[in-house]
Amino acid sequence: MSAIRLIVGLGNPGPEYALTRHNAGALWVAYLAQNHGLTLRPDKKLSALYGRIQTADIDVHLLFPQTFMNRSGTSVQAACQFYKIQPEEILVAHDELDLPCGSLRLKKGGGHGGHNGLRDIISKFGGNKEFARLRLGIGHPGHKERVHGHVLGKLNNEEADLLEDTFRALRPELVDLIRDNWSGPMNRLHQIKPPSPQSSK
Repeated sequence: MSAIRLIVGLGNPGPEYALTRHNAGALWVAYLAQNHGLTLRPDKKLSALYGRIQTADIDVHLLFPQTFMNRSGTSVQAACQFYKIQPEEILVAHDELDLPCGSLRLKKGGGHGGHNGLRDIISKFGGNKEFARLRLGIGHPGHKERVHGHVLGKLNNEEADLLEDTFRALRPELVDLIRDNWSGPMNRLHQIKPPSPQSSK
């Protein structure tokens, strides 16, 4: 992998989706921008909210596609073409049903795992799957028929706090992630365990 030059936070646009579980990736990118004193601004040519930060002496582009989840690749492709960014220089943050809320996983390459945002990005890259991913746990509702409502439902207070805890844990790891020094961050971040329901009462 190469140094990360583009961080994409997946989600759906509009206030009605702002605090939904499906927008976990977009929430992290907004958090990143805020912690660098930046507000993401609309960029029509990218069909996205966009900003740029400098970390580890590298200009890093921040992108929240405004194309809705299943067309995320349109915005990502536009940013890559305009800024001359290769798939292996991208980190895509997205919600992950198969992880409990409050946990995360870093991954380099791989399939879409049924995630429509990842599916569209891979499609726009001609099947290239070599971009990195930050999988942010949102938990599984337990039944397949409840997944749609769960994913598009609002984060409750406990979930919002757990997600923000993961964002804080990522802050000191960002330089290594950008520079592609992933072994340390993976060892530390993958050990994060969300509290059990019993311990949270």
